[in-house]
Amino acid sequence: MLSGLGLPQLAALLLAGVLLDLLLGEPRRWHPLVGFGRLAQWLEGRLNHGRSRFPRGLLAWILAVLPLTALAWLAAHHAGLWLHAVLLYACIGLRSLREHTLPIVDALRAGDLETARVRTSWIVSRDTADAQEAELAKAGAESLLENGNDAVFGTLFWFLVAGGAGAVLFRLANTLDAMWGYRNERFDLFGRTAARIDDALNYVPARLTALSYVLLAGSARARAWQCWRSQAPAWSSPNAGPVMASGAGALGVSLGGAAVYDGRLEQRPPLGTGPAATSGDIARAWRLVLHTTLLWLGVVGAGAAFFLLWGHYA
Repeated sequence: MLSGLGLPQLAALLLAGVLLDLLLGEPRRWHPLVGFGRLAQWLEGRLNHGRSRFPRGLLAWILAVLPLTALAWLAAHHAGLWLHAVLLYACIGLRSLREHTLPIVDALRAGDLETARVRTSWIVSRDTADAQEAELAKAGAESLLENGNDAVFGTLFWFLVAGGAGAVLFRLANTLDAMWGYRNERFDLFGRTAARIDDALNYVPARLTALSYVLLAGSARARAWQCWRSQAPAWSSPNAGPVMASGAGALGVSLGGAAVYDGRLEQRPPLGTGPAATSGDIARAWRLVLHTTLLWLGVVGAGAAFFLLWGHYA
C-alpha cells in the first residue's frame, strides 16, 4: 500500500470514513470541496487565455491539486491514523447522493414538476427547465449511477491505494474534470489535462464499479454484463460508459438517448434495456449504489480478516 498502512488498518479507517459520511453528511459550512472549487475558478480565470492554453491548463492542474495532496499526505503522516478517516469523510459523497436525488423522487411522486426540475438541475449539466417526468427520472438515475463511481467508489479505491492522500488526489482531480473537462471553445485545450488525468485515475475504479453493478443485478446479471460489453464502447467517456451501461442493465431500464444541453438536442447512445425510467428507478439506482458500497466494505473487511488470521497462524 502506498499509504504505508496495512490492510486491517485501511479497512477500519475505510469503515470509519464511510460511517462519518452517513452520520454527518456534507459540512453545511466551509465544505473543503466548495473552497477548492473557488480556487479552481480563480486559477482558470487567470490562466485560461492566450494561445498556450494546453500548457496553462497543465500548470493550473498542478497548482490546484499537487500542493493540497502533498499537504494531506504530510498531515496524515504526522497527525495519526484518525486523519485518514477524516480525509476520506471530506472526500466521499455517499449521503450527499441520497440527499440530492431522493427529493427528486418525492417531487415527482407528488406531481410537483417545477420542484423536480429545479432539484434535477442541481445535479446534472443538461437543461431541465422544460423537462417532463420521464426525462427527469432518466437524468436522476443516470447521475446516481455515474456519480456512484465518481463520488464514492473511485474515492474508496484510491483511499485503499494511498490512504487519505489518495482520496484527496482522486476527488480533486475528479472535481477539476467536472469543472474544466468540457469539449467547447473555452475548455477544450485548457481542460484537456484535467480530463485525461481523471480518465486515467478512474479507469480501474470505473470497471470495478461496473463489475459490482453486474454482481448485484441478481437474475439480471447476464443482461447487465451484455449492456456493458455492447453499449459502453459507443460512449465518448471511457469510464462513464461501462458504469452507466452496466447499471442501467442491472436496473432493467432504458437510459441514454435524447437530452438537451445548452439549448441543443443531443442524441446519445442508448444505455440498458427495458421501459423508460420512472421516479422509482431513481430510488432503485440509489439502492444499487448503497448495496455496492456495502459490497466493497464487505470485501475489504473479509480481506482484512483473512490477513489477520493468516498472520496469526503463519
